[in-house]
Amino acid sequence: MVERARRLAADVLAPAAQRVDQEGVPASHIDAVKRSGLLGLNAPTAYGGAAAPAAVARETAEILAGACCSTWFVQTQHHTPVSTLAASDRPVRERLLRPLATGALLSGVAFSYLRAFPRVVVRATPEPGGWRFDGRVPWYTGWGLNDVMMLGGLTDDGEVLFGFTEARARPGLRPSAPLRLAALGASHTVALDLAGLWLPDDAVVLHVPYEEWAATDRTRSANTSPAVLGVARAALGVLAGSGAAGAAETAQALHVRLDGIRAAAYALADLPGTGERIGERLALRTEAYDVLRAATTAAVVAGGGRAMGLDSPAQRLAREGLFLQVQGQTADVRAAQLAALAAFS
Repeated sequence: MVERARRLAADVLAPAAQRVDQEGVPASHIDAVKRSGLLGLNAPTAYGGAAAPAAVARETAEILAGACCSTWFVQTQHHTPVSTLAASDRPVRERLLRPLATGALLSGVAFSYLRAFPRVVVRATPEPGGWRFDGRVPWYTGWGLNDVMMLGGLTDDGEVLFGFTEARARPGLRPSAPLRLAALGASHTVALDLAGLWLPDDAVVLHVPYEEWAATDRTRSANTSPAVLGVARAALGVLAGSGAAGAAETAQALHVRLDGIRAAAYALADLPGTGERIGERLALRTEAYDVLRAATTAAVVAGGGRAMGLDSPAQRLAREGLFLQVQGQTADVRAAQLAALAAFS
């Protein structure tokens, strides 16, 4: 699977990264991801997946993000629905897990707003035979590329409900125009207005108390993102190849620091259970951001005025790095980042 990711990155993603950044992730990129088999990375083999260990999933994420962060961001949404289905015993598992694992379908997600609890952003209300969703999804990635989405809502009883629905406009589901983003504007990201969107009971994949879901989410969100390491590594490659005085030495020093953070962060990520050593996880995530900022800034500095052009890989990577500092952000992550930044004052 790692070798497939490397081939996809070298043959398809990296050569088109500058164009994709300006024009948007094309359907051909998604088709290539589907053909690669990487969408079944964490799916059970009985359903056509690879059941790859976490270390393999992390390495493939690093490779794809470093090659084209926009394409990585669209396809990475898919893996949470797959893992959620794999852990479920509800009927929707048998209907969707195989087509998602084999790449016949691509799924997006809509649930980050659940972290605003107790504020309700999207409400799920029981109705005969199903559930009604109302609210506004502020951020949905992959619109027009995804086939289905896993949608999350909060019930009046303080429980989290996730269900699957088609990723298309219809009564009860209306997308906004594509959001204008400083980075990853290529990711087909929109907002979704939900006004009585109905999902049948057999579309529900998870229904648990909020704290049960949040405990796992807090641990996962505290971990260092492989994409941060992948984009940082790509920026160091641009820096080392710039020919600027001192660039190679700077790249080498930052590589050493990045490798140390990677080893420590992944060791923590592999610990069993939830809620273990959250403070250490957050500290390493923050350190990874430090190296990411240093690597992308150094690549821009080495490129000089040329790095301000939209055709500059250094400038694209710097904007991608800026985006990754808020991607998957929770209140705990934000507090840790701001505390670390305050140390510079």
